[in-house]
Amino acid sequence: MLTKALLERLQKYDSPTVCNAIELWDMRPRTAGYMNETIQACFPDLPPMVGIATTATFRSAAAPMQGDAYSSLSKQAEILEQTELPAVVVFQDLDEPTAAATFGEVMCTTYKAFGAAGLITTGTGRDLEQVAALDFPAFTSGAQAAHGYCHMVDLQIPVSVGGVMVRPLELLHGDANGVTTIPESIASEVPDVCDEIIRAEQIVLDYLKGDGITAKGFDEARQACAAEIKVLSTRLKG
Repeated sequence: MLTKALLERLQKYDSPTVCNAIELWDMRPRTAGYMNETIQACFPDLPPMVGIATTATFRSAAAPMQGDAYSSLSKQAEILEQTELPAVVVFQDLDEPTAAATFGEVMCTTYKAFGAAGLITTGTGRDLEQVAALDFPAFTSGAQAAHGYCHMVDLQIPVSVGGVMVRPLELLHGDANGVTTIPESIASEVPDVCDEIIRAEQIVLDYLKGDGITAKGFDEARQACAAEIKVLSTRLKG
């Protein structure tokens, strides 16, 4: 079961450590589950973003077939209002190339007011100075000045973002290093495993910060770290 307390614990760790932890279960290939370099943090100094996905597809190259451009924003607000856990709003921009910005100040202010933890889009953003002032994490492929004919096509469907298929309610973790999914079945164990990985890596870091380091001593520290990680991985798989 996912809880706010668990999401708060996960927020204490950076995404590389979270990815290192997930790898130890061998639940998926080590090249799967995290978004590629097309998804970049707009505000890398913000703390990690953790939440469950609420998804949408998006277009801005042409006007919607019916309804106004922001009609789906009210529907998203209803979804966020009914979501007990912090949500990450995830967009797949269907236009290729991207025609205009997915989000701006009004949308991000709306999402934050309804408890969202952040936003991810395969498209672009705007009003970046104003959104930065909100301390609202956003991940994009770039920036554009206009919103074009922006509208949402479908809500709460699987979307392809940064090479990852994201489904509604999927657990996401993102920071300056990128975004990864966290399998719900192991989510409650990930924080403790992150702590153990940090302790194991500290063996090497402490050695390198000491006096009189040698290649032999470095190798011994590295092997000690690897041994602890191996014990941890064996326990998790067992």
